[in-house]
Amino acid sequence: MPPKPPRRAAAARTQRVSPDGGSAPPAAPRLNIGEAEFGVLCDALKVSEGVREKAWKTYEGLSAADGALACNKKKETWGMCIFIVAIDLDEVTFTFTELLKSISTNVCTFFQFLKEVDVNMDTVSTKVDSTVSRLKKKYDVLLALYHKFERTCGLIYLEQPSSEISAELSSVLVLKNYWITFLLAKGKVLQVEDDLVISFQLLLCVLDYFIKLSPPAMLKEPYKSAVTAATVNGSTRTPRRGQNRSTRTAKQLDTDTKIIEILCKEHDCNFDEVKNVYLTSFIPFLNSAGIVASNGLPEVDIILKQYEELYLKNKDIDARLFLNHDETLQPNVTACSQLERTPQKNSPEEEISLILPQTPVRAAMNNIQQLIMILNSAPDKPSDTLIRYFNNCTVNPHDSILKRVESFEHIFKKKFAEAVGQGCTEIGSQRYKLGVRLYYRIMESMLKSEEERLSVQNFSTLLNVSIFHTSLLACAVEVVMATYGRNASQSDGTGTETDLSFPWILNVFDLKAFDFYKVIESFIRAEPSLTWEMIKHLERCEHRIMESLAWQSGSPLFDLIKQSKEREGQTDQPETASTPNTPFQHNPTAADLYLSPVRSPKKKASGPSPSANSTPNAQPAVSPQTQKPQKSTSLSLFYKKVFLLAYRRLHTLFLQLLSEHPDLESLIWTLFQHTLQNEYELMRDRHLDQIMMCSMYGICKVKNVDLRFKIIVSAYKELCNANQETFKRVLIREEQYDSIIVFYNLVFMQKLKTNILQYASNRPPTLSPIPHVPRSPYQFSNSPRRVPAGNNIYISPLKSPYKFSDGFQSPTKMTPRSRILVSIGESFGTSEKFQKINQMLGNSDCQLKRSAEASAAPKPLKRLRFDIEGQDEADGSKHLPQESKFQQKLAEMTSTRTRMQKQKLNDGNDTSASEEK
Repeated sequence: MPPKPPRRAAAARTQRVSPDGGSAPPAAPRLNIGEAEFGVLCDALKVSEGVREKAWKTYEGLSAADGALACNKKKETWGMCIFIVAIDLDEVTFTFTELLKSISTNVCTFFQFLKEVDVNMDTVSTKVDSTVSRLKKKYDVLLALYHKFERTCGLIYLEQPSSEISAELSSVLVLKNYWITFLLAKGKVLQVEDDLVISFQLLLCVLDYFIKLSPPAMLKEPYKSAVTAATVNGSTRTPRRGQNRSTRTAKQLDTDTKIIEILCKEHDCNFDEVKNVYLTSFIPFLNSAGIVASNGLPEVDIILKQYEELYLKNKDIDARLFLNHDETLQPNVTACSQLERTPQKNSPEEEISLILPQTPVRAAMNNIQQLIMILNSAPDKPSDTLIRYFNNCTVNPHDSILKRVESFEHIFKKKFAEAVGQGCTEIGSQRYKLGVRLYYRIMESMLKSEEERLSVQNFSTLLNVSIFHTSLLACAVEVVMATYGRNASQSDGTGTETDLSFPWILNVFDLKAFDFYKVIESFIRAEPSLTWEMIKHLERCEHRIMESLAWQSGSPLFDLIKQSKEREGQTDQPETASTPNTPFQHNPTAADLYLSPVRSPKKKASGPSPSANSTPNAQPAVSPQTQKPQKSTSLSLFYKKVFLLAYRRLHTLFLQLLSEHPDLESLIWTLFQHTLQNEYELMRDRHLDQIMMCSMYGICKVKNVDLRFKIIVSAYKELCNANQETFKRVLIREEQYDSIIVFYNLVFMQKLKTNILQYASNRPPTLSPIPHVPRSPYQFSNSPRRVPAGNNIYISPLKSPYKFSDGFQSPTKMTPRSRILVSIGESFGTSEKFQKINQMLGNSDCQLKRSAEASAAPKPLKRLRFDIEGQDEADGSKHLPQESKFQQKLAEMTSTRTRMQKQKLNDGNDTSASEEK
């Protein structure tokens, strides 16, 4: 226990108050709070008396809870308490780097320590959580960019240039000039601190600018030749003083794009996008900063002063320290690997994705290139096929669709510029246009599928539903935004949110989350080229909608539930009562969801669905004697998915906490499902997981099982979907929030007390059946599969860590263990690669033979060969006699892989129904 602070009465009596406000009062004596070293730390950070006093009280509270932790890391604990209190009180008088320096720790260690001491849910507020999240994201982006910057400069500049290069142009000074100029440009241009893609494109602009001003003797090839050629042509000569810098720099870029083209090709960046950043963001930055001297080079003193002002204003990370490899900013591998992993962990039912290691920048560029390659051939306007569908409609939707797309373009560009930076309007326009291409592509695919399913071509009703088009367009743009918005910490396809993350797109399109959810599954099924990361992203969007966004006030979900409850006496089974195990006659499509409620017949309809080909005002032709109440397909599917998601999470948490009480799971699930189904108002402006934790605590309470809420929250933090705000900030009543314990006592228990007490009696309520959780329809197997009759050939789904070059996919630099992977579609070159495979397997054969010498009947050894005559075809097909064995084998592998992908999609489509059978 720390010593108690001394009495402060005498000190308080010595304080003097200024008699008037005309002059500053004399400095009041410091209150003797805490230990002397604590006071020294507070003085170094220039904190106020209020922060000093509350920080010490916070330290005392932590010491009482865990004396060993506070004693062993006393100075770090003091610094953390000062950090927490200063943020909560909005009295931050120090930068984050100054704090780290004062307590002699680095950024990763600090974040890990902050997580460790947050043993009580009230220790760290959601305000502090938000600040820490912002700092983490900014640090991740800066670290990734600096590592890329160092490696890139090593490829551009000679380590020991010739003696003719002056000392002022040494590599160290050049790197310093580059990096600080980039930091200043990033801070001035971008309002968002975590946009890795635009930041990297801006870094390429800085590199291009400096390379053109560098003596060729400093440069490596191909940059040396490019600069030499530009010098001969006169494009890099110092311009006249009277010439406008913006004009001459833009003209220079137009006349000499060789260097930036090399940079873009080397890093798989889209040249048009980087050029756009150069013209719309980098040049205006140079003009406004006034940092360029007469020789064209930025003056170090000026940029240092401007960056210092920016850094002190933001009070965060001094990124100049990366140049010195300062230990404050060096990643601590152990600490960083233990940082809060939510939502980066895989859920138990997920298969682990085996994605090859790659840098954050490379991963981001690869994802973007994959998307661009998919959309390169897609038109900006409706295709001829779409036009045909439009013309077949009773009411042609063509004009309204074009008008809607144009209208949202203006809105999106404005919102994007407000979020990212006013100079980034054209960047937003580029991304929106990619989204429009994807929108038309998906729409055409959906209509083709509906035509095959229903054998109709008149989709007038669907294509004249405005909310369908808005949702589909928003989903397409969200895929583009997520591809470009990859965070630097997303090495596994997941990561923390950015300022443009979902649900930002819903606000831009003024779209309700419940309406957006209707299009997600159909969108994924309609685009087989979506990357694994994008499929998982859309699935996470769907989960966020089901857990909270669809339950916000003003959501159409509540009206649908109310209407469903009013019809419960008329229908055979209300929509919300459908269990997760109840299969649909077919997987509902976007048409089913956007045109529901629809008639719910007892048996399968004999004719095509009227929802697809009727006129906007037409109704199904049903006689009064056979008229049935209207049922909402969208509500039924929504509740089915919510129940499955709810049980998955409950089951995961249950296994962590109550595995010794297996009989309690069905009780907790029954209460949980009852609440979602019958007391759905408890979900309004709240979170699914809040109801889950309260249900678990309530059942344990009445069953006399010792499980404290604090333990539940501690286990919940480890779930892949956990968020601190879920249990720290729960709606109690209008505009009043508190912890989840307060919510349980004041709201949940009061509403469900009678129901909960029934579980303690000898006649508990009828238990709900435990759902059978099917495989997610969005998942694809990551395990390699053997090719039938393929001589030990195994194939696995294409992953994303590939470098794109000249429009073809080829593996990037791989680890020694994975360096001989073969990708279908790449140019193989010579047969050496296959000879290496044979040699490797041959070596393993020898090892197997040696280990099997003691065996009486060893199994015959197999070997991977591509030159054996008479092998069976993998798919039973024949090959042309002039084809080489390589070509034959590649054709077999490609054919088999295609069949397996199609089979996988078909299996996913029929999962629910087949499992019930």
